[in-house]
Parts: sequence; C-alpha cells; structure tokens
Amino acid sequence: MGYLSSVIPTDGSPVSGGGLSHLLRHPKFISDTKVAIDDAYKSTDSEFLESDSSQNQCGSTASTAVLVGDRLFVANVGDSRAIICRGGNAIAVSKDHKPDQTDERQRIEDAGGFVMWAGTWRVGGVLAVSRAFGDKLLKQYVVVDPEIREEVIDHSLEFLILASDGLWDVVTNEEAVDMTRSIHDPEEAAKKLLQEAYKRESSDNITCVVVRFLHGQGSSGYA
Repeated sequence: MGYLSSVIPTDGSPVSGGGLSHLLRHPKFISDTKVAIDDAYKSTDSEFLESDSSQNQCGSTASTAVLVGDRLFVANVGDSRAIICRGGNAIAVSKDHKPDQTDERQRIEDAGGFVMWAGTWRVGGVLAVSRAFGDKLLKQYVVVDPEIREEVIDHSLEFLILASDGLWDVVTNEEAVDMTRSIHDPEEAAKKLLQEAYKRESSDNITCVVVRFLHGQGSSGYA
C-alpha cells in the first residue's frame, strides 16, 4: 500500500497539505479507495477556500496516484496529467480538464457560466482550466470533482509520470515515455523531462514526478 500525490498551483500559490491526511484517515481508504479520494479532494478544497483570504482568489490543479495492493488509482482535477508506460506504450490515465471540451463547457453553461476565448478558452474569460482547487469567485463553475481511473499493477506496468502542464505543453505523452524509459533512476528521469521542457521554452511552471514499478517495489523521483 502506498500513496503519491503531486499538487501543482495554477498561479504559484501554496496549497494546503491536508489532502494526504484526509485520505489516509478516511474510513474507506482501503475498502473503497475511489470514494476516499473523492471525499479527500472535496475536504481539501473546502479548507483551501476557507484559508484563502487574499485578493488573488488563487487556485491549484492536482494529480494524485494511490497504490493499494495490486491496484493503482489515479485522480486529477485541472490540466496536470498522469501517464503510464505499459509494455513500452504511453497511456494517458487522466484527462485534462479544459473549458472548451464539450462536456465541460456544457456543465459550465448549465450552471450559469460561460466560456470565451481570451488567448485560450477560459471560464468566464479568466481561468484556462475547468476543474481546480480554490478559485473562489468561479467555484460555481470550476468544480473539484476528480476523475479517477484504476489500473492493475503487473509486470507490464513500467513507470508512471505525473506532471504539470508546463511539461505537457511542449512534450507529448509518447515523447515523455521515449525520453525516460531507458533511465532507471526515477529522479534522473524527472530531471530529464524538466530540462527538456525548459529547452523547448515552456512558458508555464514545470513540475514532474516519475515512479518506477520494480517487481512489486516502487521508487520515485521528483523534479
């Protein structure tokens, strides 16, 4: 059993570390991990909103990976992304939450909001993601409901990459796997991705975590 989470602020503001404790203390953490993750996201969002007294009304995206037995649960809100390498293939295990997606736009408009172009598609002409922690002024439209995917951990599962959009804006899923598959040290693999995104002149914050699965023993690196 294990837990790994990466929370990447959308505007550089710190996010409450309560998400981990909410999850680990949840009575259904083992028996119904998806429910536990969903509740932990909502509890963390509530704390974030209560503690945000700034005028900036900050927010954050998140990608989370949870290992329970032979199952890997991946959850996300916003445009931080998680991918796995399984048998050499890059597989996205999260979906970027962008306001121009048909289902997200419909949900926002049904709630009384709108999506408009302002350099990119934005909720209310302001926010470029449709789900996030915080963002108090847009909370009616920018929800914190995570999408959760479950994967079986077996010998075909080689590694996991969690990263902010600063990586994915300039590096494809397939490129990320190809660049790191031969690097067995996960910290060095994460640094490789960070350096590549910087070299490609990514204009957004770049945060990356790589986790390798080695015969039932995981190792991780962060950059």
